Amino acid sequence: MPKVEYVATYVWRMEDEGFGGFSGIEISADGSRFTVLSDRATIRWGSVQRDAQGRIRGLELAGRAQLRDSAGKPLKPGWQGDSEGLAIAPDGTIWISFEGLTRVARHDTPDSPAQPLPRPPEFKAMQRNSSLEALAVLPDGTLLTLPERSGSLTRPFPVWRWRNGAWDQPFAIPRSGDWLAVGADIGPDGRFYLLERDFKGLLGFRTRVRRFDLSESGVSNERVLLESRPLQYDNLEGISVWHDGQGIRITLISDDNFGWLQRTELVEYRVAE
Repeated sequence: MPKVEYVATYVWRMEDEGFGGFSGIEISADGSRFTVLSDRATIRWGSVQRDAQGRIRGLELAGRAQLRDSAGKPLKPGWQGDSEGLAIAPDGTIWISFEGLTRVARHDTPDSPAQPLPRPPEFKAMQRNSSLEALAVLPDGTLLTLPERSGSLTRPFPVWRWRNGAWDQPFAIPRSGDWLAVGADIGPDGRFYLLERDFKGLLGFRTRVRRFDLSESGVSNERVLLESRPLQYDNLEGISVWHDGQGIRITLISDDNFGWLQRTELVEYRVAE
């Protein structure tokens, strides 16, 4: 059975009115660099300072950009600019999934114009404000994405796959309770990690991370790695999975909804087999 250990929480603050709303995160393979995506179509990147135990002690911003549409114009926050999922391929290609106008787009650099992928009819039928929050990329460049809601509590989350220039929907992930899918990543172990959230009103947010073995035919061997208490953490929406030399490290980031009652926090766990 996997053993999951809490590493640390780091609260990130910056004097920048556009700071916050983080819905996606990618940590480099060695844990030293970060890229974060806000749900207002901005992307930031920089370096991670860690102590001798590997706990985050600071984040140093190296750059930021406003995402652009296919014509090269900056995306405005809102229906068109509701960027939610972030995945960075091994070659550095940036992939972004969007709610609102449901789509997935490619950016060669943070400043490059978007290259949107085709939109299957099913994307247009997804629930408003509950579509493609989770996005992951496999080492071969295949993309996997799924909507935040499936349309019914008993209906599994449909997983959409982009490869060889086409979308298909090869499998689904079982839903349980009120958990909604908000983030995903492929670990260095080749497994699929799914971040889920449950909102309890005044009791705040709960967080869950499930791990699956991934094969051509779908997911199997489900493990719940982490399930937090209400109010234990803020609204964790982004997940990055990497190897810290001792085990799999899971880095999570919260979306503060640009609200003064909430905060941007990075929460890290280590998974040892």
